[in-house]
This record gives sequence, structure tokens and C-alpha cells, in this order.
Amino acid sequence: TLPSEVDRFWSLFRETIIPAATAGQPIRVLYVDSGQIYRAPVNSGLRAVEDGGTPFITNYGQNRDPVWSPDGSHVAFVSERGDHSYIGVYDQRSPSITYLSPGVDRDSSPTWSPDGSRVAFIRRPGLPFGSSAERPEGLEASDFPDGLISSAFVGGHTLEIWIADTSTGAGRLLWSAPAEEDGLNEISQIQWQGEHIVFEAEPGNWRHWYSISVEEPALVELTPGDGFVMQTAFSADGRTLFYSSNHSGIDRRDLWRVPVGGGRPEMMTRGNGIETYPATLSSGDDVAILFADARQAQSVAIVPANSGQVRVITSLPDRFPRGAHVIPENVTLTAEDGLEFNNQLFLPSDLQEGEQRPALIFIHGGSRRQMLLGYHHRGFYHMAYAMNQYFASRGYVVLSVNYRSGIGYGKEFRNSPGRGGQGNTEYRDVLAAGKYLQSRDDVDASRVGIWGLSYGGILTAQGLARDSDVFAAGVDIAGVHLWGDSLDPESVSWQASSISEIENWTSPVLLIHGDDDRNVDFSQTVGLVQLLRAHGVEYELMVWPDDVHSTLLFRRWVEAFEASDDFLDRKLVQGERVTAGGLPGRR
Repeated sequence: TLPSEVDRFWSLFRETIIPAATAGQPIRVLYVDSGQIYRAPVNSGLRAVEDGGTPFITNYGQNRDPVWSPDGSHVAFVSERGDHSYIGVYDQRSPSITYLSPGVDRDSSPTWSPDGSRVAFIRRPGLPFGSSAERPEGLEASDFPDGLISSAFVGGHTLEIWIADTSTGAGRLLWSAPAEEDGLNEISQIQWQGEHIVFEAEPGNWRHWYSISVEEPALVELTPGDGFVMQTAFSADGRTLFYSSNHSGIDRRDLWRVPVGGGRPEMMTRGNGIETYPATLSSGDDVAILFADARQAQSVAIVPANSGQVRVITSLPDRFPRGAHVIPENVTLTAEDGLEFNNQLFLPSDLQEGEQRPALIFIHGGSRRQMLLGYHHRGFYHMAYAMNQYFASRGYVVLSVNYRSGIGYGKEFRNSPGRGGQGNTEYRDVLAAGKYLQSRDDVDASRVGIWGLSYGGILTAQGLARDSDVFAAGVDIAGVHLWGDSLDPESVSWQASSISEIENWTSPVLLIHGDDDRNVDFSQTVGLVQLLRAHGVEYELMVWPDDVHSTLLFRRWVEAFEASDDFLDRKLVQGERVTAGGLPGRR
């Protein structure tokens, strides 16, 4: 348990927190405040910040990314100097700082060799004059001499990996990213595992892991194929990479392993589960994971390295309604511009042939998210999946939409053009999903609702404003309603905003928002309500004073879900009209 003083200090000044167990010393963490490196003991009862609150390492520049050496005697860190940066190694026994092969370039991502004698790091070119000088209007970068506006190493590449001796500071170039591969020139972090440097990169359509031998540097792709690698872990000896990915099922996650030196990846788990967050155990024989499926909420499980049979070791409460869950199915739809996207369809278990039910669309936030065919591994989306199951149990036909710009389907899908304030193209997917529900024989086309948080709130408002004939009611939780700050009707950002279609908004909406939201300004809800009032649109409000984007209090999620259930039931099932106004804003 962290001392309360440390907890408070981090909540105020949290920038970087690096945990580490140091040899023969109390467990400490390193953290950064105002460009200097501090340390604090984790042990209960000790002072929150050692040395009277003075920095552990005081150094010129803005210092960040501290990393303990394996034996806890040294700290490697990045020292930012504006147009260049260094990797420093602090020896707390001297004390002294050794800079690793310092020059005029930008060094980052220090990582220790297993024996602590060397550090590998990323090197990028220093900033050119043109990065800070005023450029005449009308001139392009190509109008200036090479090296004035943009910088590159000889050969045209912009990223190198170096290795340096920590005692002398002498370094050598290990590997250069090919100039023609943009994805390999955008590597942000490296790790030293065993005899290899490993990292994540996206030179093609999929983000994969790669390794480079320290002794014979050659790029090796570790996780090939069409699939998205999420969480990873390494064996204690650094020779095996364990990873969770959707290579075997686009809307699920399975556990895989592959030798860090290269080889054929092996799928460790099979079936319809969602296996995430691998962690190797000290025995070296097993891997701990988070496990879920369509009916099993997130639980801790063990996967033996030799068998791959998942063994859940935590229990759900007896009251958990596992048997009341339905099995969602993947539905692939096509938007009006031809883009295909995936969705999860939840059908009520008591649905009879010839019946027409109300329907709901759920829109995830992000937008860099992906809903799955089971309980999600992230907090809000774990609850959102449960709510989709709940709504299905209440008789709704539910469709969870993985719209363009989300993750899990490759870079081209994630970076689809015209997103957000640049054109609102992702709404095409939402509209196609709404029309799909309307076309189903088991759906009452006049009773289709929509709900979502954050980016999901954005698209909920888009649906209600642009297509009230499709979406009869909605719940908008902390959504953005005006992209940018322009009211120019000719601007793309205004046209992409839901409020540009306020004249067409006729469907009722429940708005939920905390007024201390650090992600979406509360003014987005304040301003929307003024427009809804002026245009006679029915709305209800649930406001949380002093609360943030994703509420800090679990009971408020319960209140929000109960209010959403009640609102949608009244609007889509009972057909009741509401009076514009507010719900209690409880603290």
C-alpha cells in the first residue's frame, strides 16, 4: 500500500512514474516533476519523498524517462535540451553522470542490457534551423536547401538504434531504419530482451513486433500476418515473447508466443475466449492472463506453457447471471461509401418469429477502441458490454458498432480519411448500422435508439441531429457537439459538427456529463442545451458537479446506467414524452 502522502503528491504532480525493485534496498519508484528526477519509497511508514523533497538527480535540461539498472545502482534517463537530447547514466555511488555518445541529435528510450553494462537507445536527427525560424508565406519545404527545414541522417533515414558502454560512454551504431519505410522510422520505444532489441512498429497495415540481434543486427518480424498485437510480456530470460492478438479472430483476443530471435509463432489458447494482459510467473512455467468470454466477466487465469489450457483461478459471485447472457454474433456491414466494418449483434433470448422489438446501437468512445465478442478488458467497455447484454435481456435487439478510425482492423481502417472535424466520415458507419437495424424483420423501425460515451456521445448526437427519422432517442454521455471554434457555415469543422444540423434534431436525448471533465469541456453540454431549448427539443440532464470524464465514483455509473435504462424504456418502449429539464445532480 502506498503512503497517502505519496499518493497525494503523484496526484498533483504526476508526469512519469517508473517502479523498480532495487537490489538490497527498499523498493522505490522514480518519477519526474518539473524536468527533474525524484524517488520515493513504496514502504509504508517512510517519508513520501526522500532527502527533504529535493530531486534525486539534478541536471541541466528537462529530464525524463528514468530507468533503474538491473542491480539498482544506476539510472539511465533522457535529458532534453531543446533541439537535441542526451542519454545520461547516473551512478548513485559516485555520484556522477556519464553521457552516452553525446552529439547533436535527439536520443531517447534508454533500455539496459541484462548485465547492466550497456544501454541501447533510439537516435533521431537534431532539429534544423527551420524548426524554429519563421518561414516566408507561400514557400514549400522543397523550396529550401536540404537540411534547412527537415533533418535526416546520411542516406535519408531518420532513426537509428545505438548501443553504448555505461562506464566509458562510448557508443556504436547497431541498426538504421530503411529510409523508405516510414513505419520503421517512427519507432517510439525499444526494449533489451536477452540478446535482442525488440520493439513495436507499423511499416505495413498491421502493428507488429520486431527484433534485432545485438551481435548480428538484422530485422526480424516476430508477429507476422493480418492481426493486431495488444499486450505483451517476456519470459524471465528474455528469449520468448508472449502476446495477445486478434490474428485468429478479428473480434477476440488469443494468447501467442514466439522466440525473440525469430521463428514460427505458436497459438497457446484456442476457442471463443478473450485472453489479454499476459504476465509471466516467477516459476517460468506458466503465464497469468485476464480471461473473459461472452458470458464470463474478466477473471484471472493461468495458462501452462506446455499445454495452453486456460484455468480460471478467480470466482465470480454466485449472483452473477452467467446463464442470462446471450452469445453475440459478428455482423459485417457496408457504409454508403463502400467501407466495410464489423459489429456485434445481441438478440434477445426470448425473441419469437414475427415479433418486432425496439433496438439499440452502442457506439464506443476513443475513437481508438474496438468492442469484442465478449467482456472487454478495459473498465468502461467491460461495463458497456454488460449493459448491451442487459438491454438484450430487456428485449432490445442490440448492435455494437466498430466504426472506422477504431483499432483492431489495420492502419488503413484506423486512419480512414475525413474523420471527426475533418469530415465526420465515421458517422456513415453509424447511419448504415441504424438502417440495417431498421431493415431487420425483428426490429420495429420506428423504435431504434442510440447511446455512447465520449466519442460515442459525439456520434450519438450526430445520429439524433442528422437522422431523427432513424434514431428515435439517444443517451449522449460527455460528447463533443462543436468541432473546433468556427461558426462559419462553410468550414469543414462546422459542417462536421452535430449542431450544424440542429434544425433537423427532433428526437429526445438524455445528456450525462461531469463539469470537471478534462477530456471534453463541459461547455459542449452547456452550449448544446441552449440550442435544444431554443429549438424545442426534448432532453433530460444528469450533471455531476466536480466530476471528470469517466466518473470517479462507481455509484455514478450505476446511476447513469439506471437513468439510461429508464429513459430508453420510456422513449422506445412506452413512447412517453419528457419535459425539458434536469435530473438530480447528486454529489
